Amino acid sequence: MQSLWMLLACAMFAVMSACIKTAADFGASLPQIVLFRGFPSVLLLLAWARLSHRTIAPPSWKLHLWRNIAGIGAMWLGFYALSRLPLPTAVSLNYTSPLFIAGWMLLAGGSQRDLLRIVAVALGFLGVVCVLRPSIEHAHFLAGLLGLCGGAASAVAMMQVRQLGRVGEPEWRTVLIFSCCVCLSSLAGLAAGGWNTLAGQAWLGLVGLGTSGLVGQLAMTRAFGSGSTLLTAAFQYTTIVFAAVLGLVFWGDRPDAMAWSGMGLIIAAGLLSTWRTYAENRRKARA
Repeated sequence: MQSLWMLLACAMFAVMSACIKTAADFGASLPQIVLFRGFPSVLLLLAWARLSHRTIAPPSWKLHLWRNIAGIGAMWLGFYALSRLPLPTAVSLNYTSPLFIAGWMLLAGGSQRDLLRIVAVALGFLGVVCVLRPSIEHAHFLAGLLGLCGGAASAVAMMQVRQLGRVGEPEWRTVLIFSCCVCLSSLAGLAAGGWNTLAGQAWLGLVGLGTSGLVGQLAMTRAFGSGSTLLTAAFQYTTIVFAAVLGLVFWGDRPDAMAWSGMGLIIAAGLLSTWRTYAENRRKARA
C-alpha cells in the first residue's frame, strides 16, 4: 500500500508540473502560479489546526527562516524552468537535489567521503549534461541553469527540514509555515507586476496545480509515514517518467536517446545517493 501512495504522489506531482506549464502557456504570471501552489495548503492546514486546537506558532523561527528562504527560492526557480523548458527536462532538473546533498557531504569530508557518493555525484553530473544538451540547442540555457539552481536550493531546504524534524517540529506546522511564506512571496510579486487577465485554460491550469499539488503532498506524507523510507524515496523518481509521458502526449516532447540517458543517470545517481544516506543512518542508529 505504501508503494501505491507514493506512486499516486508522483503522478500528482507530474500532473502539477504539467498544470504549471499549461497555466504559463496561457498567460499566467509566475507570482500567480506560486500563489495557487501555496493557497490550498494554507486553507486546509489552518482549518485542521484550528479544529484540532493545535498551536500554530513554532517555539523557534530560526530554522524555519532558512528553510523558507531556500524552499521559496527553489520553488520560484523550479517553476520558471517548468514554464520555459520541455516538461521532462525541467522535472529532471528539479530532482537533482540528492546529488547536491551528496556533493556537500563529499566536501564535508571524513566518513561521509566515500566511493559510492563520488560515483553518485559523477553519474548525476553526467546526467545533467545529457539532459541540458537538448535545452542548450534550443536556446534555453538560462532556464536550464536556473532549474539546476532550483535543485541546489531544494537540497538546502531538505537539509533544513531534517533539522526541523530532529528538534521535534511537526511536519504539518513546517508545511503550513512554508505555504504561508509561499503565498506572501507571491503577493509581493503580484504587487510589483500586477494581476494578469487570465483565459479559461489558464484558470484550469492554476486550479489543477493547486489541487494536484495538495493531493500529492498528502499522499507523499502518508507514504513516508507508513513504511520503508528507502523504498518510498526510491519511488519518487517515477515522477520523471510520468512527466515524460505527459510531455509527449500534450506537448509532443520527444527526448532523444541522449536526453533519456541523462534522465536515467540522474535517477540512478539519486537512488545511489539515497541508499547510501539511508544505510549510513541505519548504521548510526545501531551504534
